Amino acid sequence: MTEKSFQDLPSGDSHLREERISGEDIYGGIFLKMKRDKIALPNGEAAVREYLTHPGAVAIVAILDDGRVLLERQYRYPIAKACIEIPAGKLEIGEDHLLCAKRELEEETGYTAKKWSYIRRIHPVISYSTELIDIYLAEDLVPGKSHVDDEEFLDVFAAPLEQLIGWVEDGEITDVKTTISAYWLERYRRGLVKPTPIE
Repeated sequence: MTEKSFQDLPSGDSHLREERISGEDIYGGIFLKMKRDKIALPNGEAAVREYLTHPGAVAIVAILDDGRVLLERQYRYPIAKACIEIPAGKLEIGEDHLLCAKRELEEETGYTAKKWSYIRRIHPVISYSTELIDIYLAEDLVPGKSHVDDEEFLDVFAAPLEQLIGWVEDGEITDVKTTISAYWLERYRRGLVKPTPIE
């Protein structure tokens, strides 16, 4: 059997779309809220969808003058592991995404950047969360003093891209935003992709 190509699929998404019939809030936390919606399937049958609403976040691929990537190691309680990640942070309600990226980079690492570009948006857990992460490229870094939140403990360090890719390949890094950013950066250095400059 030969599978269809993308071009062979029906146009639009009406044959896939699920429509909300009703809903309820199950849980409201500090910034996560869990919802349960009754929905109508494309065939007219009803089903239930549970999901988390999330205000969104930003992540930063910060490149030092020597080409190394600025990284953090932070303990992530849900998976009981200290994880290697690129700098990132949660958006405040209504906050400009670029301003959030600038704030998080400085708060967590002490660095500011003279040059900013936009890489792309990702949705890390599309099956049960509204979370989005906008990823930025920060270059021409200027060192400074970090000022992390009282409940935030992390190591800041730098590593060459080859080491970063190695950690992804051997499973040391499993964080999705860092994994995607590592592969994007490798393609960027080969001239295969470009970020969108920000004036």
